Amino acid sequence: MKKILGVDLGTVRTGLAVSDLSGLLASPVGTLTQRDLDRLSEQVAQTAREQEAGEIVVGHPRNMDGTRGESARRAEEFAEKLRTLTGLPVSLWDERMTTVSAIGILNQTNTRGKKRKAVVDTVAATIILQDYLDYLRSHRTQEEATGE
Repeated sequence: MKKILGVDLGTVRTGLAVSDLSGLLASPVGTLTQRDLDRLSEQVAQTAREQEAGEIVVGHPRNMDGTRGESARRAEEFAEKLRTLTGLPVSLWDERMTTVSAIGILNQTNTRGKKRKAVVDTVAATIILQDYLDYLRSHRTQEEATGE
């Protein structure tokens, strides 16, 4: 197996998470504060190298009706920059409702104020990556069951 880096791309803050080698668990890595997409892609590529990631998953913020807005196009451009910089496979993963889930988790843990702002993107990246890992695991299990 390989580690996978999860990215929740924001306009101000970008959250990062990484999987374990078995692909079972996503853990938070931290948040980058960078508005420039070129600089940010270089920072994320560096983090991928430091974490020894073999793949990157970028949250794809589609509209609730499935259409692509400006944020989705920005994520697509960012993913392409990462592919070029790292040579790694980079997937886009539907992140609809991820920030809402992250806020719910932070509400349950009573995380408020500046601390909440600092961690919401990292929690969102962890949720994006965990959803992707769960999908991969269930997909492999289905393939094994059907012999495909």
